Amino acid sequence: MPTYALLLVFAGFVALLTAWLPAYLERRPMSLPIVLVVIGLVAFRLPWFESPDPRLHLEPAERLTELGVIVSLMGAGLAIDRPFGRVAWSTTWRLLAVAMPLTIVSIALLGWWMAGLGVAGAALLGAALAPTDPVLAQDVKVGEPTIDEGAREDEVRFSLTSEAGLNDALAFPFVHGAVALALAAAGLAHRSAFEWLAYDVVYRLTIGVFVGWLVGIALGRAFFSPPGRLTALADRAQGFVAIASTLLAYGLTEMARGYGFLAVFVTAVTLRASERHHEFQIVLHEFARQIEEMLMVALLLLLGGAVSNGLLNDLTWQGFVVALLGVFVVRPIVAGISLLGGRPRVAERRTIAFFGVRGIGSLYYLTFALQHGPFDDAPALWSIVTCAILMSIVVHGVAATPVMQRMDERRRRRHARITLPRAGTPIG
Repeated sequence: MPTYALLLVFAGFVALLTAWLPAYLERRPMSLPIVLVVIGLVAFRLPWFESPDPRLHLEPAERLTELGVIVSLMGAGLAIDRPFGRVAWSTTWRLLAVAMPLTIVSIALLGWWMAGLGVAGAALLGAALAPTDPVLAQDVKVGEPTIDEGAREDEVRFSLTSEAGLNDALAFPFVHGAVALALAAAGLAHRSAFEWLAYDVVYRLTIGVFVGWLVGIALGRAFFSPPGRLTALADRAQGFVAIASTLLAYGLTEMARGYGFLAVFVTAVTLRASERHHEFQIVLHEFARQIEEMLMVALLLLLGGAVSNGLLNDLTWQGFVVALLGVFVVRPIVAGISLLGGRPRVAERRTIAFFGVRGIGSLYYLTFALQHGPFDDAPALWSIVTCAILMSIVVHGVAATPVMQRMDERRRRRHARITLPRAGTPIG
């Protein structure tokens, strides 16, 4: 049987399955990523397809995961209805300022103590597994943007979406720090802590925010209120400009040596704020979401294929325990601590803390770092990161639907108690 023709049939089958399955799984304790990884596991065991191996193709793996993350970041930013602010986003700031650094340090210590990783490898493991993933967190993210002024996002979905939108960028300084440690250990280069802080933290984060904000302001003007007699792009209702915006923000920021992940999310949030009640916002988000789903399908199929090709072969029981503790013990504890005294209710805090979904972003950081630094424990890093992602896909994927349904039901009952008139109060 011709491989090319079979590939076309396989691609068509998966595309149709991807379009149909979400509606079927909507009320069931199952998620699309689980199904896609299993399909990849099975399909790439067949003799007609060559199993992928990101360890042998680091740059293509980096670019594909990079594209998946930036498109997802644009979709996440466009979906957020809540205006940006210190108080309104207070839960997000707590997760970023407290939970994320504690997660990095805790996982790094676990990797060094339990899995026997070197200092640089342990630091990379902490940085790669700390950020939550905007690609695979579909079941706990906010939905499409609304143009209803009275619409309000629930705290759980908003917090998880905004956290995933920002912490993928904020992990980058720590990845660069791990690379610097690896280079120093090998005697290839040496950077002081001050250089790392000034350049990788302050400069690159500042450029990411600044360029993302400028691009968002400029695009908002072009989309909704261009100068002179120019036609507003919103009047054309071309959804592909969401991808154009993503590439523009990311490319300009990377040229300026800033963090493109941060710029893309800032651009999306700024663009969303420029005109909250225009239907073009829905068009932009829908197109970005569809491209994101296409990339997610490809990435998860390839991940399943890579696992079938031995990506977990170097996993030890110590590495398995590190992955397990990192995702299901460290994250819930440190996130729960960061949210004490905050806006979310107790049940909401527990839900936010539990759903620290790991995914494509972790693979991106791993492939990036392994190309820029000599990590002797690369095989162990691949196995632990992959194991953590697979466990997150399965456990979070199974738990997302029933947990979020229960949260929504509690919210509806609470809203009903607030809005129903008290006994004896006349109606009308």
